[in-house]
Amino acid sequence: MSELVISLRPARPTDAVELAAVHDAAWKEAYRGVLPGVVLEQMVARRGPRWWRNAVTRPRRISVVDFGGKLAGYAIYGPTRSLNLPQGGEIDELYIDPVMQGIGLGTRLFAAARQELAAEGRRGLVVWALSDNERACRFYERLGGRVAAEAKALFGGRPCAKVAYTFA
Repeated sequence: MSELVISLRPARPTDAVELAAVHDAAWKEAYRGVLPGVVLEQMVARRGPRWWRNAVTRPRRISVVDFGGKLAGYAIYGPTRSLNLPQGGEIDELYIDPVMQGIGLGTRLFAAARQELAAEGRRGLVVWALSDNERACRFYERLGGRVAAEAKALFGGRPCAKVAYTFA
C-alpha cells in the first residue's frame, strides 16, 4: 500500500523547472481565448526556470502545493499592492496545474496564504482576476469573495476587465 501526501511549503530555487511548467500549463488553460494568443505566448515565455529561480528569492512569498511528490500549484502573496483598497494582504497569483484542478488543492493553497497574511497582522485580503476568467471568478466567489472594485488592464493593446475580490 502506498501513501499519497499533500504538502504546502515555501517555494525553493530547485522548484524553478516545475514552477515554470505549472505556470505554462495553468496560464494557457486559463487565458486561451481571453488574451490575444501571441501576447499569452510571450507572457508564458518570460516566466521560464530562470525567472522562477530569481522569484523565490524576492520579498513576495511563493508557496507551493506538492501532491504526491509533484508540484501541483503555487501562490504568490504579500502586503497589498492595491493602495485604493483597505485590505492589508494580497494574493497576486494562485494557479493549479490543470490536470490537478477540482480536487481542493487551490482551496488549501488559498487558505494557507490567507492564514499566513493574517498571522502577520494583515487584516483583510484582496485578489484580482480577469473578468473573462470565469473559472477563477467562480472559485473566489465560492470562497466568499465579494467584488469590491473593477479596473482595466491592457494586454497587447487590448483592454481586459478585471475585478477585485475582497475577503474580511
